[in-house]
Amino acid sequence: MTADPKSARLTRLLILWFIPSLLLAAAVGGWRGMGRWLVCEDPLSSADVIVVLSGSMPYRAEEAGKIFAMHNATEVWVSRPESPAGELEKLGIHFVGEEEYNRKVLVQGGVPEAAVHVLPDTIVDTEQEVEEVAREMRGAGKTRVIIITSPQHTRRVKILWQKLVGENPKVIVRGAPEDPFDADHWWRNTRDAFAVVRAMLGLINAWAGLPVRPHSN
Repeated sequence: MTADPKSARLTRLLILWFIPSLLLAAAVGGWRGMGRWLVCEDPLSSADVIVVLSGSMPYRAEEAGKIFAMHNATEVWVSRPESPAGELEKLGIHFVGEEEYNRKVLVQGGVPEAAVHVLPDTIVDTEQEVEEVAREMRGAGKTRVIIITSPQHTRRVKILWQKLVGENPKVIVRGAPEDPFDADHWWRNTRDAFAVVRAMLGLINAWAGLPVRPHSN
């Protein structure tokens, strides 16, 4: 029996419409879910030290204080991000760096001052932070660290640690839940959209073997 040409044509049109629509729906679903995919936390357990990565004040330091209060570690380390302190000092202007504010947040949150240590080296990005934390831990004979960052940065931190450090020391990556990042609707404001783009670019760089290096501080 010969197929009806009109029916065959209609079937082809439906197929041609359905396949692109399906692909578009998958792309949109993946795009919408990108923010949630970036969040990749580890179960919380005890460690030698908690590290507050730079950025997103005061949420990361606040979360570090809460985890410290749960007796999950005996020390909290704070990274020292690049700042204009040197240039401002030449102008006679005193600059208080982010590390000092994070230290104050930790102390106000109940962490003893003696337990808070600002890392010695100035860093310019997460890659350098990871390298410094691992270096300081090995020098101090510590074997496990809890790193506090923003939720959308957790997957990138884990991958950077795997590539730059490996399994020794061990890392537990946690996101600060009070961070205002909206994983389900990240495209609705420039802050979250920029955070997702930055995180994805960092992941691509890590997957590619870190060809783009941190600038000199």
